[in-house]
Amino acid sequence: MFRSVACTFFLGMMLSFSVLQAELYAQDAQVQQADTTQNVVRVIRFVGNDNVKDNTLETLIRTHTNREFLGIPRFTPWYFIWKLTKRFGEPPAYLVPETVETDMERIRRYYESIGYLEASVDTNIVEFSPNKVEVSFLINEGQQSRVQTISYSGMPEFPDPELISDFYLDSEMTREPINDTTFSVNRAYSENALNNERNRIINFLKNNGYASVQRDSVLAQIKRDPSDNHQLDVLFYINPGNLYHFGDLSINLRGPDAQTRYEHADTLTGEPYTSGGKKIFLQKEAEAQTKFSLLTDQLLFKPGEVFDNNRYVRTVNEFQNLGMLNIREFGLSEDGSLPDYSKPEIPVLFSLQTLPKHSFNFNLFGLRRYGFGSGAGVTYTNNNLFGKAENLQVSLNGSFEYVGSETLQNLDETFGGGDQLFRSFEVRGDYSLPRLIFPFAGLDDNLFFSNSRTQYSLSLARSNQLFFDVNSDVRFNLRYVVNHNERFTSFLDLVELDVLDSDPSEQFRQSLIQQFDTTSFEYRRLLEDFRPQVSSILRYTFRSQNTDLIQRNRGYYSEYSVALGGNIPHLIDRYFVTPDTLEGNLPSPARISNNSLSYSRFLKLTADYRRYVPLSNDAVFSYRGFAGFAQPFGGSSSIPLNQRFFAGGSNDIRGWDFNSLGPGGIAIEGTPPVVGGEIKLVGQAEVRQTMISNFLSADWIGAWFTDAGNVWYGPRNSFRGGQSQDLLNEGKFYIDEFYKQIAVGSGVGLRLDWEYLVVRFDFAFRIHDLAPTESWFTNKKLYFSFGIGHSF
Repeated sequence: MFRSVACTFFLGMMLSFSVLQAELYAQDAQVQQADTTQNVVRVIRFVGNDNVKDNTLETLIRTHTNREFLGIPRFTPWYFIWKLTKRFGEPPAYLVPETVETDMERIRRYYESIGYLEASVDTNIVEFSPNKVEVSFLINEGQQSRVQTISYSGMPEFPDPELISDFYLDSEMTREPINDTTFSVNRAYSENALNNERNRIINFLKNNGYASVQRDSVLAQIKRDPSDNHQLDVLFYINPGNLYHFGDLSINLRGPDAQTRYEHADTLTGEPYTSGGKKIFLQKEAEAQTKFSLLTDQLLFKPGEVFDNNRYVRTVNEFQNLGMLNIREFGLSEDGSLPDYSKPEIPVLFSLQTLPKHSFNFNLFGLRRYGFGSGAGVTYTNNNLFGKAENLQVSLNGSFEYVGSETLQNLDETFGGGDQLFRSFEVRGDYSLPRLIFPFAGLDDNLFFSNSRTQYSLSLARSNQLFFDVNSDVRFNLRYVVNHNERFTSFLDLVELDVLDSDPSEQFRQSLIQQFDTTSFEYRRLLEDFRPQVSSILRYTFRSQNTDLIQRNRGYYSEYSVALGGNIPHLIDRYFVTPDTLEGNLPSPARISNNSLSYSRFLKLTADYRRYVPLSNDAVFSYRGFAGFAQPFGGSSSIPLNQRFFAGGSNDIRGWDFNSLGPGGIAIEGTPPVVGGEIKLVGQAEVRQTMISNFLSADWIGAWFTDAGNVWYGPRNSFRGGQSQDLLNEGKFYIDEFYKQIAVGSGVGLRLDWEYLVVRFDFAFRIHDLAPTESWFTNKKLYFSFGIGHSF
C-alpha cells in the first residue's frame, strides 16, 4: 500500500511538472523543429577513473543526458513525455562533437590539477540503437605525482623570529622541518593546495605590513626528482615589496538626507588613538545624531601602526554590523581611489551615512479559535537612541475574542454561564548595543570577539482565557551574541527569567476531573505544569555552520548548548525572602496576587548536527541527529514546561502533529496535552532531487524523507503511586527498552525553492506507530504537513 501510494504520488507529481515545464519549451521553436536525425546522448560512462568518482567527473563535462530522476541511469521521464507529445516535457540532449572534445580537455586538466600529470583522455561513441548513443570517456590516469619538500625564498625578516617559524609550521602542507626554510611534505600534488598556500603567504604578508603584495608577487617553481619523475619539490619565490604603515585616517558621517553639511569636526592624535604623529580626521552632520566616539570605537587598527589588512577589513565589517548606517565609500587612499604604494604610509578613508532614526509599524489582524476576534499592534523603533548605535524597539499588542455560550457549553458540559469576551495584551521592549558590556567589555579588543552585540528584552503580558487567567507573565532576557567569524557564533544568555502568575479557574479543575481521575498521572502533571511558577536560565550556545541557511545543499550546521536553570529564584529564596531557609517557592512579584510561585533547578544539554551531501548537480542527501537531556537537581523533581522537549511536527518527526508523540510508549489517545519529556532523540534523513529549474522563478524539488525519534520522561521524574506509576513507567527512558519506542515516519514531498524562501509540502506515513500499540506498516493513513524552509 505504501509503495503504491508513494509511486502514484510521484508519477502524478512528474506529470504535473511536465505540464509546467512545457511552458518553458513550448515557446522555443528551434527545439520543436530540431533535426531528428541527430544522435541523442542516452548514456555517459567513465572508464579507467579508479581514483576519481563519476559524480566528480560529471560536474566537469558539458555533454549530458536528459535529466535523470533521483539519479537512476536512463530513467528520464520528462524526455519520454516529450517523445510522446513532441510538446511537453524535456527535449532530447543531442550529441555535439565539439563539446565532447572540450570535455576531454576539461577531464585531462582536472587530473593534472590533482597530480596525475601524465593522464590522457580518449572517447568511444557507440550508437547502440538508431539515433541513440553511448559516450564513454576512456581515461588513462597514470601515476600520481607527490610533493617531497616545500621551500620558501625571499620571505622578509621580522622582529619576532617565532612569527615566521610559526607561520611555516601552520601550513597544511609542511611537516617536519629540514632547515629554516625547507620542510618535508610527502603528500599528493594538488594545484588547489599550492594555490591555498600562495594565498596564505599573501595574506600573511598583507597582515604584517607588506600591503603591495599581489598574486604575481608569489611564484611557485616545481622541480622533478631526477631519480623519480613522480617525486616533486616545490619552491615559493616571494617578492614582498616594501613595508608600509597606516597613514592618516579620515571618517566622515552624513545624515539620512542627501545633503552634505559637515557642521562638526574633530582631529585626534596621539595615544590611545594614533602613533607616530598620525591623525584621525572626523567630520559629521548634525542630522547624523551620532557621537564621534562610536566611530572610533569600531576601529581595530591605529594610524601609525604597521599595516594589517585583516584589521582593516574587519573594521569595515564593524561599521557594517552597526545596523544604523551605510558605508558609502571606503578605501586605502585619501579620496577612496586606488592605493598609492610609492609612499611608506597608506591613508584610509571611511565615508558613512546614517539611516533614518525613527520608524513606526502598525498591524491589524483577525483571529478565530473558539470564537471570532481581532487584534492590533504598534511598534516603535529608534535606530540610534543615544548616538552610539543603540537600537530600541517598543511594541504594544492587544486582542479580544468573543465566544458564545453555546460554544462554551460544547467545549465543557459543566459550563453554566453566558457569552464570554477573552482579552489579552502584551507590551515588549527590546534594547541592543553593538558591543559587549560588563563583565565582558574587555573582550571587544580581541579580534575573535570584535563582532558582538548585547541584547536586552523585557515583556509583560496579561490575559484571560478559557478556564485560565494569566495575572502576569513577565519575561526578561540578557543575551550576548558574538559572531567570531563566518562559521562560528556564540550565544550567552546570562539571565533569562520568566515569571508566570496564573489562576486556573475551578472550571479548569472540573474539566480535568471529567477527563482524568484525581489520582491519575495526567491530572497531577497538568496541575503541576499550569501552577504559578518562576523559571530562570543561564545558557551558553555554540553554533558552527558552513552551509547556505536557505538552500541547505552543501556543508554542515551544528549547534550545542548547556544550560543551568532555577539558580536565580533559588538564590532569592535562600538569601532574601527567607534567609537561610529554603521554601521552594517565592511570593508573587509586587504582590499582584496571593499566589506562591514555584521553581525548579535543572541542567539541560542539547546537541544538533546536520550534514548536506551533494549526490549530483541536482540531488542532495541530508541527514540530522539531535539529542537532548534535562535533569532536575537540588531537590527538584521536574522541568518547567517551557524547557522540556517535544516530538512531532513539520520540522521534527513528520507524520505526527506537534507534541502528539510520546513520551515513550504512551499511546496518543492517553497522552495529556502539552506534556513533553526530559530526554529526546531524533534522526532524520532526506534525499532532494531538483525536477524543474527556474519555473515561476523557483526550483521545484521532489524529496523522499525518513524521520525517527521520540521523547521520554527522565530518571528523576517522580510522579508516583497508583495509575500514575504505571503510566510513568510506560513513558520513562530505559536503556533496554527505548529503541522499541522509536517512532518512524517516511514519505515524499515537494519544495518550491526561491532564492530567499523555501515553501515545503510533505506527505508522510507512520512506518512504526506507537498508538494504539507498537506496530510496523499497519497505519495506512497519509499525513500532510506544510512548512517554510527545509525541515532541517
